[in-house]
Amino acid sequence: MRIALIAHDKKKEDIIQFVTAYKAVFEQHELFATGTTGKRIMEEVSLPVHRFHSGPLGGDQEIGAMIARGEMDMILFFRDPLTSQPHEPDVSALIRLSDVYEIPLATNMGTAEVLIQGLKHGYMDWLKLRKKQGEINDKQK
Repeated sequence: MRIALIAHDKKKEDIIQFVTAYKAVFEQHELFATGTTGKRIMEEVSLPVHRFHSGPLGGDQEIGAMIARGEMDMILFFRDPLTSQPHEPDVSALIRLSDVYEIPLATNMGTAEVLIQGLKHGYMDWLKLRKKQGEINDKQK
């Protein structure tokens, strides 16, 4: 599966700890991340990551484009709800696209753990089945 990893500045340490804890799961999947988050995962957890621009420079929108093309399967976005973000409209658009295309999205560590445990135990197979049937890409027409 293709998994996007995003974290606001105050949540970057949390996502590094999370990816480290579930490294055995993440290394079985294709990872994508916004700039600094991806760099830190590559350096500190030693996992390969396709990196986009940082969030404020368009990285969230790049991931959103992948969602719209049917090229993203899950998003783990560790948001900082207590700090105003200059690119909040991009964040809202990303969340909206995940809802439109029914892409599982976690915005905190607790929900991320539920998704990763589900992935680990095969409970995300419904997404693979839907993709084979073309239901998700039909929404693009």
